[in-house]
Amino acid sequence: MSGKHVPDTAVANAALATAREPSRRDHLPCQVRHLDEIDWETIRWPGETGKMLFHPSPEQPTAPNAGILRLEPGAHHPEHYHGFAQVWFILKGEFTIDGRPCPPGTMLYHPDPHFEGAFHTATGGEILIVQYPGPSTGERPIYAGRFNMEERKSLAEERVDL
Repeated sequence: MSGKHVPDTAVANAALATAREPSRRDHLPCQVRHLDEIDWETIRWPGETGKMLFHPSPEQPTAPNAGILRLEPGAHHPEHYHGFAQVWFILKGEFTIDGRPCPPGTMLYHPDPHFEGAFHTATGGEILIVQYPGPSTGERPIYAGRFNMEERKSLAEERVDL
């Protein structure tokens, strides 16, 4: 058998111990939001707007950035770094991400840390994204100044190292 050996994670997970007993005293309830509850926000890259239904805040610093990106035809961004992890699911449109065609139904997983590849769409479309604290790095997704911008900066002014 060739290739990398992948251990059985069920065995490893069964061996994990927790010092915490489940309790309803500190249980946090499910949070529910609907796409129509918030307005589209300007995102830092050209041709992108988004509705982040959930995002980190001072009250919930480990919450994910989770929502929908809406992209106009011609939307793009350069390769850039993230210390957090993320999952994308292409809902509508045709995208080229890191040189690879990504039609609707494509799911992408970006482990932490990672360089998010150059991105372009000729058709426009929508992507469901979930960005969450990196299991290895502990770095958290960034909401403020990324998804809720009053005015977009030029690409030359935008940081690509975080």
